Amino acid sequence: MPRDDRYWFPAKRYGWGWGPPNNWQGWAVLVGFVALVVVAAAITLPHAPARFIGCVVVLGVLLTAVCWWKGEPPRWRWGGD
Repeated sequence: MPRDDRYWFPAKRYGWGWGPPNNWQGWAVLVGFVALVVVAAAITLPHAPARFIGCVVVLGVLLTAVCWWKGEPPRWRWGGD
């Protein structure tokens, strides 16, 4: 699969969605997402597990929005293209 630096998140070879980041911007977004999930766990899990789940859902929606905005257009792929 040729690398396209225009997209931070390239499409997966099989299936629908995005694969690992292509460049430093994508990696920064992914590391930021993981860091925020860890911080949310440290702050909310001991006292309010439901709040942690809410934080993870919101962060997941934001990550998906960034992937949609800065990633390769998603479509179903069978590996041949």
